[in-house]
Amino acid sequence: MKKPFRRGLVVGKFAPLHHGHELVIKRAFEECDEVVLISYSSPELPGCRPEVRERWLAALFPDAVRLIITDERLQKWKKSEGDPDRIPHNNADETIHRRFCGYLCREVLKKEIDAVFTSENYGDGFAEELTRYFQHHNPKAVNVRHVMVDRHRNQIPVSGTLLRENIHKNRQWLSSIVYASFVKRVCLLGGESSGKTSLVETLGRHFGTAHVAEYGRELWDQKKGNLGFEDMLLIAQTQIQREEQAAREANEFLFCDTSPLTTLFYSHYRFSKADAAVKHLAGRPYDFVILCAPDFPFVQDGTRQTESFRKRQHEWYLQQLASRQIPYLLATGSIENRIRQVREFIKDEDIQINTT
Repeated sequence: MKKPFRRGLVVGKFAPLHHGHELVIKRAFEECDEVVLISYSSPELPGCRPEVRERWLAALFPDAVRLIITDERLQKWKKSEGDPDRIPHNNADETIHRRFCGYLCREVLKKEIDAVFTSENYGDGFAEELTRYFQHHNPKAVNVRHVMVDRHRNQIPVSGTLLRENIHKNRQWLSSIVYASFVKRVCLLGGESSGKTSLVETLGRHFGTAHVAEYGRELWDQKKGNLGFEDMLLIAQTQIQREEQAAREANEFLFCDTSPLTTLFYSHYRFSKADAAVKHLAGRPYDFVILCAPDFPFVQDGTRQTESFRKRQHEWYLQQLASRQIPYLLATGSIENRIRQVREFIKDEDIQINTT
C-alpha cells in the first residue's frame, strides 16, 4: 500500500529519548517512505550527550536517516558566510529553529520533506515555515504538512522535563537501551581472596539491582586453567558486553566484578605482554571504583596463587589507580562494614578524595 508521504521529519532534543518520542517516530514510519530524525540542544542536557543520543537512535531506529548536531559538525558543513556555525540556543525564537531545520534538511542532508510529525501545537507553524524555506529555494517544493501525534499525552503521559527530574523513578517511560545509559557502573577490584566476589553479589541484593560476575573466572573453569594469550582480549570484550547487557536490567546501579584492568594484570602476569586492544579497554571508565583490601584471611580454593601474590596484585591496583588518577574507595573490614562504606561512597556524588 502506498504511504501518504514520501519523507517525514521528526525533530527533538531527545533528552532523554522516551516512549513519547518513539510513538511519534513510529507514526512517521507508518506514514512515510523515509524518516529523517534531527536532534540538537544548546545547551546540552545532563546525561544526553550527542554521542549518547546518536547511539539510542541508531539502536532503536536503524532505518531512519539520523542527524545529530554539534557546533563542531556545523563548522565542518559550513560552505558560505550565511550558513550557521552554532546551534541556536534552546530559548531562541522559534522561527530561527525552524529555518535551522530547513537548512539541515536541504543543505546538509540534501533532502526536502513533505511532512513533519510532532506532538506539539507549534507543529502547524513549523510546517508552514519549512514550506516557505523549501519553496524559497525550490518553487516546485511541495507544501509541508503537519501530523499531530498524541498531543494531550493520553497514550504516553510523559515529558523530558519529568524524566530529568528523576530518571530512575520514571524509568518505565524509557527503553531499556536508553535507561542503561543512566545506570551508574560500580567496579569492584581486588586481589585473589579479597572478598570481592561475595561483596559484588551482596551489594546487588542489598540495592535490589543486577551484578556482573567475573567472566575470566568462568572461562578459566571452562578451560580448566588452560588460558591462552588470545583469551585475554576475549575476556575483556566479553566482560564489557555482559556489563552492557546487564545495565538494561539494573536499577540505578550495576555492580561489576572486575574490569578489563584486571585482564591487563593477568595478561602481563601470565604472558609478560598485553594486546593493544586490552590496554585500551583497561582504560574503560566507571562511575565508582571500589578496591577490596586484602584484610580477609587468605583462602586457597585450588585455583588461586599465594597470599604473597594477593599482596602483589593489590599493590599493582594501587599503583594503577594512582597513575590513572582514578578516585576509589578502599573497602575494609567485615562484609557488613564494606557494604556500609560502599553505600556511603556511591551515594555521595561529591566524593573526590580516595578513602584509604
